[in-house]
Amino acid sequence: MTRRDCALALAALAGTGIASAKQQDTTNQSNEEPPVIRVDVDLVNILFTVRQKHGGQLVPNLKKEDFSIFEDGKEQTIAQFSRETDLPLTLGLLVDVSASQTNLIEIERQAASAFFQNVIRPKDEAFLIAFGKDTELLQDYTSSAKLLRSALHELKGDESGPSMGGGSRLPPMTNPGPVPQSGNPKGTLLFDAVCLASDEKLKSEVGRKALVLITDGEDQGSYYSKDRAIESAQRANAMVYSIYYVDTWFYRQYGMIGFGRGGGESDLRKMSDQTGGHVFTVDKHHTLEDVFKEIQDEMRNQYSIGYRPLNAVRDGKFRKTEIKARDKDLVVQARKGYYATPNDAA
Repeated sequence: MTRRDCALALAALAGTGIASAKQQDTTNQSNEEPPVIRVDVDLVNILFTVRQKHGGQLVPNLKKEDFSIFEDGKEQTIAQFSRETDLPLTLGLLVDVSASQTNLIEIERQAASAFFQNVIRPKDEAFLIAFGKDTELLQDYTSSAKLLRSALHELKGDESGPSMGGGSRLPPMTNPGPVPQSGNPKGTLLFDAVCLASDEKLKSEVGRKALVLITDGEDQGSYYSKDRAIESAQRANAMVYSIYYVDTWFYRQYGMIGFGRGGGESDLRKMSDQTGGHVFTVDKHHTLEDVFKEIQDEMRNQYSIGYRPLNAVRDGKFRKTEIKARDKDLVVQARKGYYATPNDAA
């Protein structure tokens, strides 16, 4: 059975979306025919992590009885609960190569190489995208840490200096076509990169999905908005882990005092909070290597909770969800909702 077939069977344990898997009756099938796995979207499943309110340490070994879950303010009955430490992972690493990040690329390359080596296992898959004035897929889905490390060597920074040229939308990676013009300066297509990675790479996948962004969060010239990027990630059932990494020297040399000093971090925090991810900040006391180790630890220490919504209507609207820990000293980190799209037969 292929990795994707296995992922279908495990979809009940994935982010907010596909829920329970049931096997078709194979009594009359010949021995040569593999069993057919079909997926019923009858549960809403949410992956989440739990931290201590004071100190922020991850909390393992909790039980279903330690939580309650709500949809649009109404408590739901928990139908499924498990601790997930080894669920197959589909991961996209998005690296900012705009002018403001050029001096950091070598550090990012080395730390990301170690991250791929430690995180990617044979049943996992990852891809690599560079974004700046354009977005470029440097490595498509692979389980090979060697190929991913090789692709990292292709990271090249945009030319130095702030970009003041006319911006444009990059068409989807799999569908080249006319490029509509945007009136904004084109320099860091952060929101476009999140949209394209979610829509073109992750949305059709099943299982546990995540995007890891390395950037200072300063979008410049994206066709898509921050809210659209959040929606894309939510519809793809992908968590966004943001690594806030700023080269303050770059902004000082161009007198751009208002950039690289928290505005980008606010956007990253909103994207991560809404999708159940987390924001990590790199500074002199907290290296990029430290951050990657923390992300690795978090990805391997998650819980999955599933419920059948009291509101069973699949009208495509956004439903707010909230997981509460009964212990008030614990903080739950989870996506804020899901889109109740019609059930699709697998």
